[in-house]
Amino acid sequence: MDWFKEIVKKFQGWIKNNKTEFLVLVVILLVASFLRLYRIADYLTFLGDEGRDVLVVKRMIIDQKWTLLGPTASVGGFFLGPIYYYFMLPFLWLFRLDPVGPAVMVALFSIATVFLVYKIGREFFDSRAGLIAAGLYAISPLVIAYSRSSWNPNLMPFFCLLVIYTLWLAVAKKRLSFLGLAGFFLGIAFQLHYLATFLVPVVILYTLLFTAETKNIKYYLLGIGGFLVGWSPFLLFELRHGFPNLHTLYNFIFYGKETGFIAAKVWPIWSDVGFRLFNRLLTNNQILLARLGIVISLSTFICYFWSRRREKESLRTFSLLGFWLFFGVGLFGFYQKPIYDYYFGFMFPLPFLLTGFALSSLSKRLLGRVVAGAFLIALVIVNLKGIPFQYTPNRQLNQTEQVAKRVFDEAEGKSFNFALITGQNSDHAYRYFLEIWGNSPVTIENSQVDPERKTVTNQLLVVCEVADCKPLGHSLWEIAGFGQAEIVGSWSAPGGITVVKLVHYTGE
Repeated sequence: MDWFKEIVKKFQGWIKNNKTEFLVLVVILLVASFLRLYRIADYLTFLGDEGRDVLVVKRMIIDQKWTLLGPTASVGGFFLGPIYYYFMLPFLWLFRLDPVGPAVMVALFSIATVFLVYKIGREFFDSRAGLIAAGLYAISPLVIAYSRSSWNPNLMPFFCLLVIYTLWLAVAKKRLSFLGLAGFFLGIAFQLHYLATFLVPVVILYTLLFTAETKNIKYYLLGIGGFLVGWSPFLLFELRHGFPNLHTLYNFIFYGKETGFIAAKVWPIWSDVGFRLFNRLLTNNQILLARLGIVISLSTFICYFWSRRREKESLRTFSLLGFWLFFGVGLFGFYQKPIYDYYFGFMFPLPFLLTGFALSSLSKRLLGRVVAGAFLIALVIVNLKGIPFQYTPNRQLNQTEQVAKRVFDEAEGKSFNFALITGQNSDHAYRYFLEIWGNSPVTIENSQVDPERKTVTNQLLVVCEVADCKPLGHSLWEIAGFGQAEIVGSWSAPGGITVVKLVHYTGE
C-alpha cells in the first residue's frame, strides 16, 4: 500500500500548490455530472437497439448465457465485439435490471472523459488549455446528448482519447512500454465501433516516425500484443467460427458500395466533415462562430507548430494532434454513405483540445486575452442555450414500459405471440420488459422448423406505433404466420400507440 500512500501524498501536494486550478476543475466536473445525470431516466433513448442490448445482458446475468459477439454494426452486416455488453453488465445488475443503469454507466464514462480532456490538455499544453478544453467539452450539447443513453459508440471518446494519451506517453515521453496500453485500448475501441480503424494509421505512422530503431521492435510487439488482448473476445469468436465477421468486414472495406475513392466527392466530404467537427461539437450549430473557431484554432496550431518544430517534444505533441486530425477527417473521403454525428466519436475531444490550446495561447497577450475571452464567453452562451434537457422529456423508457405492461396484462398470464407494426423501430424494447416479467412472447417459426405449428398460440398481441394501423391481413411475418384472425380488443397507450388483441378466426 506504500505506492497508494505516495500517490495520495502527491495529489494532496498538488492541490495545495494549485488550489485555484483544482477548484475550477471540481466545478467543471460537477457541472459535467449534473448535465449528464439530471433526470436521465426521463430523457434517455430506449428503442429497439437499446432493448436488444439489455436483453443480451439480462440473459447473461439471469440465464448465464454468455457471449463473445457484440451488436451488429450500423452498416455492412458484420458484428462488433462483446465488450460493451460486459461494461453494461455490472450496472444493469446494480440497478436490478432497470435500463437506466447502463445509461448511468455511459454518463460516468463521459464525466471521466471530461477529466481526461483536462489532463491531456494540461500535459500537452498548459493548465489553462486543459481547463478551457474540459469546460467546453462538459457543456457541449452534442456531447451531452450522446452521454445520456446506453449505446456502444458512446464510449468511443473515452477509449480513443486513452489511445492518444498512452501513445503520446510512449513516444513523446519515451516510455515505450505504454505502447502495450495504447494497443490494448485500441482493441477495446475496435469492439465499440469500427471507426476506431481510423486511428490505426495514426498509431502506426506516429510510432514509426519517431521511434524507428531496431531496438524498439520488442515494444512494437508489445503494442500488437496489447491490441490482440483488447480485441481478444471478438477474436475468440472469429477463431471458433472461421472468421465470418472479418471476412464480411474485408469485403465491406474493399468491395462494398459504401466505400471507395471518388475524386469528385472527396473535397466536399472533407470540407463537410472538418466544418461539422467544430460546428456540431464546439459551437452548437452557430455557423459564423464555427468558422471563427476553425480559423483561430488551426492558425494558432500551425503557427505554434512551425515556431517550435525544432523542439523535439513539441514536434511530437503537435504531430500527434496533426495526424489525428488529418487521418480522422481524411479517411472519411473513402466513405460514400451519410456521415452521422456519432461517427465522429473517435475524435470528439480533438476540437476542444485545439480550441483550448488556441485560447490559452492568445490569452498570454493583452489583445489576445480580449479576443480569447470574448470568444470563450460566446461559446459558453451558445452551448448552454442548447442543453438537451431544457425541452420536454420524451420519457421513452416509461412509455415503452407502460405499453409493455398493457400487453402483459392483456395476455392474462397465458402464452401469446407478439408483433410490432412500426416505421423504423424493432420490438426488442417491449420484449425486454415482457421477458423480465416472466411471460416472454412465443416466436412463430416457419413450417420447415415447426410443421405442427406448436409455436402459434391462441392469441396475438400487436403494438401499433403508426397512426393508420390495420393488423388484419398485414404482411408482417409475426401476423401472417399467426393465420386468419379477428380483433377482440383494442386499447390506447401513451405516445399515440395502440395495442390490439387478435385471436384465431372461427367464422362464428
